[in-house]
Amino acid sequence: MTLVTDTAVKALLDSTTTTQVRPRYEGSNICTWIGFKHVNYLVEEAVLDHFRQAGLPARALYEEHGLGLDIVSIDSRILHAFHMDDIADAEVVPWTPRDAEGPAATIGFKVTIQFERNGEIHKAVTSKVRVSLRIDTYLEAAGEVPAELARFAVATLGDDLEREAPAAAPAEEEILASLTAGQNAYAWKWNIPYPYCHFTERIQMSGYLRLMEEGKDRFVADRGISIKTLLDDRRWIPVVPRSDIRILDEALMEEDLYTVYTVEEVFKDFTYTSRMDFYVLRDGKLVKTATGRIVHGYAVIENRRDWSLVNFDQRVVDAINGVPQA
Repeated sequence: MTLVTDTAVKALLDSTTTTQVRPRYEGSNICTWIGFKHVNYLVEEAVLDHFRQAGLPARALYEEHGLGLDIVSIDSRILHAFHMDDIADAEVVPWTPRDAEGPAATIGFKVTIQFERNGEIHKAVTSKVRVSLRIDTYLEAAGEVPAELARFAVATLGDDLEREAPAAAPAEEEILASLTAGQNAYAWKWNIPYPYCHFTERIQMSGYLRLMEEGKDRFVADRGISIKTLLDDRRWIPVVPRSDIRILDEALMEEDLYTVYTVEEVFKDFTYTSRMDFYVLRDGKLVKTATGRIVHGYAVIENRRDWSLVNFDQRVVDAINGVPQA
């Protein structure tokens, strides 16, 4: 039986699907609340299940046609907190213009996740997602891409974008300093391990989400207000109402990845927005492979079940803004 048919592609691009999702135990790090990374994992799972329900599961697309299903952008708003053991309904609505042409078009979806709590339905997450089908050439020459999916098949992730021209890099030991010069920023170098990758060679979206979470952790620790410091001092925890991340190019297993966390705006002492940019060094030039933003606030733990949002005090504002601590 042929995997890729007009019927399957029509279902993929036109049909709305729903699936039940449940956050993983790993995502409950403080009390029983689920962090933004694992909320985005739920969005990812809903999109993957949409492909399954259309009859085009990721495994078969790769094994039969050499097409790697890559989420290349995800923009999520978190409206209600998930708790451990919550079961939610995720609705996936295709969001791909019918007139999208060319081999670099992406497949788009709008995802809404809601759950019931105490007899009331809560819209918990809204998200916009883009998917590319990456033609695999690592193991063997790729076969012919099915005509029905050809406009979504790309030779390299980010082929649908006008990429920034790679910048000439300074001496390797000076790269981090050059990326943060004149900015309210923190940067680090990291070698990409295989658990962050998929389809044998490249970092996947979930890997970037893990790095976004790590970026926050590294930044506040560097500024003297680490996660544990504020937990111990005042029972404050970071909360994320919005995050987005977009893949611009490919970052490969065991390449060095340079990650820059830059504070862009502090809004009314209540939230702050940081941009995260990711680079690899190739042929003496810095290539930006992904970019995203994350909005953070703080909440105070009231008990093992409840928390409430708080305004930043001067110590936290100064730390975020890079004002030297007394």
